[in-house]
Amino acid sequence: MKLLDTVLGKKVSGVRVVPLMVKIVTVFTVFLLVSNVSTNYLNLTLNQGEQIRLLNKLLIADLKDLHVFASNQYEIFQFNQDVDAARENITQSTLQQLEQDGSLAMGLYPDGSIFMVATPRGGQAIDFSDQQQLQSMNAALEEGVTDGLFRFVYDDRPYIGVYKYHPQWELFFIRAEDQNEFYADSVRIFQTVLWLILLITLVCAVVGVLILRRILKFVGVITSQIMAMQERQAMELVDIRGAPNDDISYLGVAFNSLASTIENLLNIFKKFVARDVAQKAYREREIRLEGSKRDLAILFSDIKGFTFMTETLGTDIIKLLNLHYDQAIRHIHENNGDVGSIIGDALLAVFGVIGRPNENKSYQAIRAGYQIIRVAATLREQMFKRREQILANRGALTDAEERVFKAVLIDVGVGIDGGEVFYGNIGSNERMVNTVIGDNVNSSSRLEGLTRFYRVPMIVSEYIKDHVESDFDHYYFMELDQVQVKGKTIGKKIFWPLDTRRMDADFRARADIFRQALYEYYDGDWTAAHEKFSKIELPMAEIFRQRTKDGKPPRGWSGIWTMTEK
Repeated sequence: MKLLDTVLGKKVSGVRVVPLMVKIVTVFTVFLLVSNVSTNYLNLTLNQGEQIRLLNKLLIADLKDLHVFASNQYEIFQFNQDVDAARENITQSTLQQLEQDGSLAMGLYPDGSIFMVATPRGGQAIDFSDQQQLQSMNAALEEGVTDGLFRFVYDDRPYIGVYKYHPQWELFFIRAEDQNEFYADSVRIFQTVLWLILLITLVCAVVGVLILRRILKFVGVITSQIMAMQERQAMELVDIRGAPNDDISYLGVAFNSLASTIENLLNIFKKFVARDVAQKAYREREIRLEGSKRDLAILFSDIKGFTFMTETLGTDIIKLLNLHYDQAIRHIHENNGDVGSIIGDALLAVFGVIGRPNENKSYQAIRAGYQIIRVAATLREQMFKRREQILANRGALTDAEERVFKAVLIDVGVGIDGGEVFYGNIGSNERMVNTVIGDNVNSSSRLEGLTRFYRVPMIVSEYIKDHVESDFDHYYFMELDQVQVKGKTIGKKIFWPLDTRRMDADFRARADIFRQALYEYYDGDWTAAHEKFSKIELPMAEIFRQRTKDGKPPRGWSGIWTMTEK
C-alpha cells in the first residue's frame, strides 16, 4: 500500500484489497473445477519439469546475487589478501538469504575441493563426492559453458540446483535445494489446496461463475496488454476505458501511473547515455563495467574561433551551441551514429555500434559530417539575412552588434578516422561513463585540426577512404598531403572527400593539376610543383605555394610534412 501511495501521490488505504483477493481466489478455483480444468492444473503443477523450471528461476536469481557479492569480495581480497575473511563474508552473506533447511550454497573448485558451504542445517563442510557431475561441469567449462542446471548428491542427500563459474575466484558457485524437501512441500501444499477447492466448489460453484464474469472482466485486457509490452520491450499505458469503478480498474490506474513515471525516467536516461547503452540496460536490467575491441569509425567535430565566440557572447554561447547541436546530433542519429561525448565546442561521434553489421560505417560518418557542416552553413546564412534586414532598416550596425554578428557565424571542421578501438564503460560501480579509447580517436581530432591549415571543411584518413570506396563511388577522395601530426611518429596520407555529383569539369581539371603537383612535391621537385600550385585556385593550394616558394625541399626530405601545431 505504501508503494501505491508513493506512485500515485494519494492515499489508498480505503481500498478493500483483501476482500477482493479472497473473491478472486475463490471464484477462480470454482471456475476451474466446474469446467474440469482443476484436475489438469493440479497435474501440470505437480509435473517435475515445470517445478524444476520454476525452481531454476528462483535459484538463478539467488546465484546472481551470490556471484555479484563474490566479485565484490574478490576486489577486497585483491587489496588485503585475506582469503579467510573473504570466505567468511561470502558464507555469512549467503546464509542470510537461505530460508529453507534444504537450501545450499557452495563454492567448489574444479578439482573437487570446497571453498565454502552455506546451509541453514549447519555442520562442517565435507568433500564433494559426486565426481560424475564434477567432470561434466569441467568438461562444459572447457567448451566455454560456464553455467547450467544440474543434479548432484552432497552429504548423502540429492540436490537440484544451478551453478556458474567465477573466473576471478576460479571456482564454481552453486545454489541448490534439497530435492526431497522441495517435492515434499509441494505435495502437501497441493493436497491441502485440493481439499479446500473441493469444499468451496460444492458451495459456491454457480455463484462463483457469475462473480468471476463481473470482477475479472478487465483482467484479460490488462494482462494481454502487459504481455504485449514485454514482447515489444516498451512501457506503455494500459487502455482501461469502460472499466467499472472497482479494485481491478484501480490496479490498472496504478500501473498506468507507474508506467508513465518509468517512461519519463527512461526518456531522461536515454538523453544522457549512448543509445546502445540505453538499449542494453533496458534489455539486461543493469549496466556493467565492461568493454571490448570494436572496429568503428570516429568523427570529431570542432567549432572554429570558439574562444572569440565565448568572449563575445558570454553565457549566451550555450544557446548558440544548443541550436547547433540540436540539429547536428539528429543527423548523427539518422546515419546510425552515436554521440560519444560533447566537450564545449567539440563533439565526438562513433559509427558502427548501432545498425546492421553490413552497413558501411565510414560512409555513414562522412554523410553525417557533411550534414553537420551544412547545419553550420545554414545558421550562417540565417545570420547574414538577419544582418541585411537590420542594415535595410537602420543603415548600419553598432560596433558591439558587429562583434556579436561575427561571433555567431559558426564554422566547423570535421575529422574522421577509423579502426580498432576500445568501446565500453569505464569508471566504478558508483559512477561510470561510456567511452571510446584508441589511437584512431586521437587521430580524428588531429585530422579535424588540419582542416584549418588546409582550408577544407573535412579531412579523413586512408582507412576511411578505402572502406568507403569498397562499397560506394559517391565520393572522390582528393589526396591533400602526407603529414606527421604532432604527437605521432609516422606520417599518414590525408584526404578531402568530395561528392562526385557536385563536381563540375573545371573543378576536376584543377584537381588533376593539384594531384600532379602533389606527386612532384612528394618527389622533391618543388620548383615544378610550385609552378603548378601557382596555377590553380584551390583552398589548400596556398599552403603549398608558401612551402615550395624557395624551390628546395628541406634536407632529408621524405615526402612527409611534420606538423608542429595541433
